[in-house]
Amino acid sequence: MGNSKKSIILAIYEILKEYSSENHPLSQSEIAALLEAEYKIKVDRKAIKRNLMELVNFGYNIEYKIIKRQNNGKEEDIYTDWYLVKDFTDAEVKLLIDSIQFSKHIPYHQLEELVEKVSKLASYNFYDKYSHVASLKHNSIANPQLFYTIEVLNRAIDSEKKVSFVYNEYGTDKKLHPRKSEEGKLREYIINPYLIVSAYGRYYLICNNDKYSNVSNYRIDKITDIKILDLPCKPMEEVSGLENGLDLPRHMAEHIYMFSGESVCVTFEAQKNIAGEIVDWFGKDVIFSNENDNTILATVFVNKNAFLYWALQYGKHIKVIEPKSLAEDIKNAAFEIYQKYE
Repeated sequence: MGNSKKSIILAIYEILKEYSSENHPLSQSEIAALLEAEYKIKVDRKAIKRNLMELVNFGYNIEYKIIKRQNNGKEEDIYTDWYLVKDFTDAEVKLLIDSIQFSKHIPYHQLEELVEKVSKLASYNFYDKYSHVASLKHNSIANPQLFYTIEVLNRAIDSEKKVSFVYNEYGTDKKLHPRKSEEGKLREYIINPYLIVSAYGRYYLICNNDKYSNVSNYRIDKITDIKILDLPCKPMEEVSGLENGLDLPRHMAEHIYMFSGESVCVTFEAQKNIAGEIVDWFGKDVIFSNENDNTILATVFVNKNAFLYWALQYGKHIKVIEPKSLAEDIKNAAFEIYQKYE
């Protein structure tokens, strides 16, 4: 980098961005030393101050202090403790990094790249401050096509076009294998995409399978070989359950585990001490009634298949009252489990 005025001001900005923070401000002498060490640029203190003030005048959020000092009997202003105010606090950056690291769908090399990029939003001593906070490294298998698939889906949603793709399942070899028809032919899925959501550490596509009239949810990390088709997407109002548009909070509350299929009204008796967990799972629309010292009735509108799995998880603490068919399904599933251990 040459010693042009433009290169000096850019170098000073980069130094403030990388090395300064509220807890680690820089003096003009320190900036001068970093300019020489990092960019082989030698400038005096007045030039540094002039460039810093130009950055301030350009609108950059740079803080500094003015200290009064006597010099040969005259009072002069000393400008010091310069730092660039970050768009994110260190705690917010840590939250973003944790969200990335706890994701189960991002290939590890891409995860590391993302963490490195996001960490640059934090202050100079970010890693010193958070060195005692551990992050869980997941060991799930990632689909290398994931980000490409998301990019294609976004373009398809924006242009209101159908997509085709191959949908896969993981085999015992820990690799993705495409779903096939009973005849052994590769199954091609023609889908009307509406929205991408993040839930349970994974990305899901809320959509409609062209063969059916209801809402479907597909795990995006299981999608490969996606293509945008030159066919208009089915209007959302023609999909059962989306006639009035997509109410995302309601959809997510009804589709715990992101199962597809019908939703039903379920009433169940629960131990009172898990009321908070019921709200965590089903959201604010859950209706509580018949409260006593130990139990409570809860009513939710939820995907039937998903609730069966949820009921097996919380089976010691709940009992389904309605619908009777769901109670019978849970009973049969529990009995099958019992028989395996008998």
